[in-house]
Amino acid sequence: MRFTCPTRLQRHSDGEIVVSFRDLPECLTSGADEGEALTDAADALEEAMAGRINRVDTIPAPSARLADEQLVAVPPVTAAKAALALALRDSGLTRVALAERLGVNEKEVRRMLDPRHGTAIGRIDMALRALGQELVVESRAA
Repeated sequence: MRFTCPTRLQRHSDGEIVVSFRDLPECLTSGADEGEALTDAADALEEAMAGRINRVDTIPAPSARLADEQLVAVPPVTAAKAALALALRDSGLTRVALAERLGVNEKEVRRMLDPRHGTAIGRIDMALRALGQELVVESRAA
């Protein structure tokens, strides 16, 4: 799954630009101008995704971008942790079973899934591979 989400920027009468995500209705922010709004959108998106990972809530596949929307990317480590959460859910394995597969303590798997824990991307990649997934990082023009 790609972790770029379509967002809509709407200027309000007071000049503030309000940012919303169709796929994540709880994710709202705003900014004084478009640059600030998009920067804040990336932060809000990271928080919304972290909340869903922590709650073991649904992480929806991003909808196709509409003409009046822009794409905002989930920060790379948070995207990798969301991918791991989805892969673990889809595998039907428990955290304990994944830990056994990786040869680590279950606490290590909890840390890999914790959006606030600084996990090396290589560790997340290793866990994804153990679940039959591959982590791919993509670069594109801003």
